[in-house]
Amino acid sequence: MTLDAKALKIAAARAALAHVEDGMKLGIGTGSTAEEFIRLLGVRVSEGLKVVGVPTSERTAALCRRLSIPLTDLDETPRLDLTVDGADEVGPELALIKGGGGALLREKIVASASSRMIVIADESKHVAMLGKFPLPVEVVPFGLRSTLLTIEESAERLGLSLSHEMRLADGKPFVTDGGHFILDASFGRIPEPRALAQALNGIPGVVETGLFTGLASLAILAGGDGIRTIDA
Repeated sequence: MTLDAKALKIAAARAALAHVEDGMKLGIGTGSTAEEFIRLLGVRVSEGLKVVGVPTSERTAALCRRLSIPLTDLDETPRLDLTVDGADEVGPELALIKGGGGALLREKIVASASSRMIVIADESKHVAMLGKFPLPVEVVPFGLRSTLLTIEESAERLGLSLSHEMRLADGKPFVTDGGHFILDASFGRIPEPRALAQALNGIPGVVETGLFTGLASLAILAGGDGIRTIDA
């Protein structure tokens, strides 16, 4: 990461922190931009800010603990005030592609439990149409080949091209916190993300997709000209 890219992530995270109020129940995202938010939040907590957070991954939970950010879970705190998370792409109507960090299932559960979701990113993540970034699809290891064939058939029915590869870690399939695999699927451009999400989520072997539609209420994008916000 270049210094400029890191500075943009910090700027977006700092702008999101302005939306955090004392006493809030927060969903705390996963990824490099979310981690900048966590570090800034940790400073505020050390200064006396009272919040409690639900982490979207074990990696996020570990960082929060190091910074003494109080944590809870959705069983104890099933409704949240605000989630702050990053995105791999931000498209029209704040449709998102997420999951580059491998936490898309927990991220979507936490975002769905929140009254508001703020997405933080650098300006380069804002696109006119989703699809340049491969779409993470979380899949069950059992019956994998059958699931892959059904995904290919669904893409064909929607008139989308498809190339895909299994995400690896140290030469072996990457395993999510939930014990699943991730397929990184390139569909080309995705003109109707809701239709694609519905088709993929109807496949029994698909646990969840990185298409987030109707969840984000605000995007905070940092660029060379400063901060830009997009309201859903």
